[in-house]
Amino acid sequence: MPSTASTSSSNGHRPAGETSEARIAKALAHPLRARILQRLGERVASPGDLAVELGAPLGVVSYHVRMLRDYDCVELVRTEPRRGALQHFYKATARPNLDEGQWRTLPSGLRGELADETIGELVSDLAAAADAGALEDAEVVITRTPLELDEKAFKKLNKLLAKTQEQALAIAAESASRGTEGVFATELGVLHFKRAAAQD
Repeated sequence: MPSTASTSSSNGHRPAGETSEARIAKALAHPLRARILQRLGERVASPGDLAVELGAPLGVVSYHVRMLRDYDCVELVRTEPRRGALQHFYKATARPNLDEGQWRTLPSGLRGELADETIGELVSDLAAAADAGALEDAEVVITRTPLELDEKAFKKLNKLLAKTQEQALAIAAESASRGTEGVFATELGVLHFKRAAAQD
């Protein structure tokens, strides 16, 4: 749960020297705000789009988008006239990921909601890829490896996976710098968890 994108601060009311990790922690302090940030990390959307998708009142979603903007976690990408009003479209400028210590400080219910949300999106994307025949590609990587680890090894593997995710983002940035020709959408899912105890 590691890295965040750095952005310049636009809110003079925040404490001087506040870290990007602290901003993300504040953004994730409310379950709906966390879900909005997660969605805006995946695509550009307006508060109206998010309200429909998340089944929440538009006014409430708009409020939390403004909070995320104040935390420098999202930015305005464009505006479009729609039905006599001006729609604002945003994208995330910070990834909703925290390191192990920060993740532990979140309420357990919020951790569960964020995990459920991520797993649900992953399963949905896998199902769509399967329906489209994309999982038949010889280049697809799908592995499952049950392990027996002590606590030290568990944490060591988590750190390795965090570095792997950071490297994946660096590779994606390198790809983006070469332009859009020949680019296609892929998805990397990283799961490492303690299995439920075996039932007798």
